[in-house]
Amino acid sequence: MIERIEAVNDAVNSFVWGPVMLLLLVGTGVYLTARTGWIQVRWFGYIMKHTIGSLFQKREKDHGKNLSPFQAVTTALAGTVGTGNIAGVTGAIFVGGPGAVFWMWVSAFFGMCTKYAEIALSVKFRNTTPEGVFHGGPMYYIENGLGKSWKWLAVLFAVLGGLASFGIGNISQSTEIAGALNGLFGIPHLASGLVLAAIVAVVVLGGVQRIGQVTSLLVPFMAVFYILAGILVILLRITQLPAAFQAIFSSAFSLESVGGGVFGYAIMTAMRQGFARGVFSNEAGLGSAPIAHAASSTEEPAEQAIWGVFEVFIDTIVICTITSLAILLSGMELGEEALSAYASNGAAAVYAFNSILPGTLGGTIIQISLLFFALSTILSWSYYGEQCWGYLTGGNRAVSLGYKLLFILVCVAGATGSGRLMWDISDTLNGMMAIPNLAALLLLSGVVVKLTQDYFSRAKK
Repeated sequence: MIERIEAVNDAVNSFVWGPVMLLLLVGTGVYLTARTGWIQVRWFGYIMKHTIGSLFQKREKDHGKNLSPFQAVTTALAGTVGTGNIAGVTGAIFVGGPGAVFWMWVSAFFGMCTKYAEIALSVKFRNTTPEGVFHGGPMYYIENGLGKSWKWLAVLFAVLGGLASFGIGNISQSTEIAGALNGLFGIPHLASGLVLAAIVAVVVLGGVQRIGQVTSLLVPFMAVFYILAGILVILLRITQLPAAFQAIFSSAFSLESVGGGVFGYAIMTAMRQGFARGVFSNEAGLGSAPIAHAASSTEEPAEQAIWGVFEVFIDTIVICTITSLAILLSGMELGEEALSAYASNGAAAVYAFNSILPGTLGGTIIQISLLFFALSTILSWSYYGEQCWGYLTGGNRAVSLGYKLLFILVCVAGATGSGRLMWDISDTLNGMMAIPNLAALLLLSGVVVKLTQDYFSRAKK
């Protein structure tokens, strides 16, 4: 029975993370980019000034029971900056070659506009409770934007997101945390799971505001920590940097595969790996991050949406590129056979950092980074799952509490290595979330265009 379930899941997974869906994800970004006037190019300076630049401006505003714009983006970043930024990117380069990095950049470039559109719609069509609490995400902009006749599509997204939260948002992350703590301090996996469950309980049971408070401290720290470590790695091999970039661009259009092969195979492999890792990392088009952004106190949809451009930029263009360059500058042999020599993709990343930094410093940095990346992902996905189940049950508080308690217990299961099948299924469900979300983005693209034109016409003045 288990073998049959695995076979069915593998077949579905090969489609939802296959060439057709990946091209649809990137293609939607291309379409939205064209319709909104290439905002990630024309307005890039403005966007950076009014996102990360706005943090240096003192603002006095009561956010009520919702999140500040920065807390909303750190909660979203907590879900996107995860193990995929290290382990996923490493695997993509080994399988797809250096050219996978170029196609990852391409997916991120157009993904900036996809995520912008998601967030704009999420804020535009969110619901407000009598207490003034915002609830939003694809399920809400599908129902409120497309009409009641499309509610079945909203329900489909909520079911997929609610189930995926246990796997991609919990089990896989708990496993990484337990492995990191065991490698750093020799802590048994069960003990790690129990401590993790206690930490998650304290944060998650405190509601979205506590999640926002924690991620607003955790995400900047872990991002800066990894970025500084990556810059050090690059500086130590700075003379080899031009060769690394040359390998990226030449391999992106190479007519040979990583290990030799048929005409054009390398390009297709590099594109698939680059697109898949880019989308999996920044989640543009999957519909998860807009759930967090909808909780922002910002009233202007496009004003919150420009944080999505920054979000994809920092996740993929900055953090994933650092991982990519570390692998390429290490001089490691690439290819699927070479990757099989390591216990995991993460272990290969550890070897790359260790080969450049003195002693085992590189491995320690990777393990600490994985620890914080995974913890932050768990916290944000607990909120995503809660909102999905809340939509399905009309905000039933008993269901919300039950979900949180179950989510906390799953942390222990993931840390002890249980539930691998659940993780595989959730990976598939996560990819399937894109189908109803992309349909809504395309059908509501006219709304995005109107919001964009209105906002940036005022910005010109």
